Amino acid sequence: MEPLTEHRLVSGPVVYGFLRLVCVSRARQEALVASLAEYCRSHELQLSGLFTDRDAAGPASVAFTGLLDVLGLPDVYGVVTPAVSHLGPKAMAAERGRQIEAAGAQLLLVRRPRPTRSAVSRSVPGYHPHSGTTRVLKADS
Repeated sequence: MEPLTEHRLVSGPVVYGFLRLVCVSRARQEALVASLAEYCRSHELQLSGLFTDRDAAGPASVAFTGLLDVLGLPDVYGVVTPAVSHLGPKAMAAERGRQIEAAGAQLLLVRRPRPTRSAVSRSVPGYHPHSGTTRVLKADS
C-alpha cells in the first residue's frame, strides 16, 4: 500500500527569510530566527536561506540586494519576515515591499499589522473606544 501524502517528504514553496537586526541581542536574534523557522514549518514552506540586515544606513543594503537576487531564481515563492518593521522605517519598508512585489514574490509576515482603533470600531459592532460602558450583544441579535 502506498503511504499517504502527509507521510511523504514533499518540499513546500521556497521562501527566504529577511531580518533587520540593528543593535539586537543574541537571544532576540535566535528567537526571531526560530519564529521564522516555526512559521515556515507550520505553513509547509521551505525556508531556503536567511538574509540579515545589520545596517541602519539605507535601503540599498548588501543583505537586501542579496535577497532581491535570489528572488529572481526559478520557483521562489516569497519572503518571510517577522513584521513589516523588519524591512526598515515606514518609507524604506514601503519601497522594499514594492521591490519584493516587482520581483514577483509574496511578502509573508509572521505577525500581521495591528488594526487601528478606527478599523476595529468599524468592524466590531458595539465597540466604542472612548465610552465608559461596554455594550453586550446577545448571541441571537
